[in-house]
Amino acid sequence: MDDGAALILVKQDVDVVLARQRGRELAAQAGFTGSNLTLIATAISEIARNIVVYAGQGELVISLAQDHERRGIKVVGSDQGPGIPDIKLAMQDGYSTGRSLGLGLPGARRLMDDFEIFSEPGVGTTITMWKWLPS
Repeated sequence: MDDGAALILVKQDVDVVLARQRGRELAAQAGFTGSNLTLIATAISEIARNIVVYAGQGELVISLAQDHERRGIKVVGSDQGPGIPDIKLAMQDGYSTGRSLGLGLPGARRLMDDFEIFSEPGVGTTITMWKWLPS
């Protein structure tokens, strides 16, 4: 992919680790340091893990981002899984249809600066999130 972007196919736990590592590398390349690298890697892990657990497979595209004067990193996670019937409910802390603590989606939203989720039952889910370098 262009501009150092990474495409990671996500099917199993080892892919979650790979996505986390690649995201951390690209975030460092973008200029992130210290705890911001950990925040980005953790958000990527949460989204990738949700793909494995709920959809079985999907992909992450991690790339450098630019929006006017802002620079950062963009992560797009997508799958063709069962979809999320109630996004508002799914974004609440503690809600889970699986056997988790229900912190993945709302946690990822808190860790990143911008977060969008689109989901249609029976079609799949796409999550796009950005982290911007401090000005």
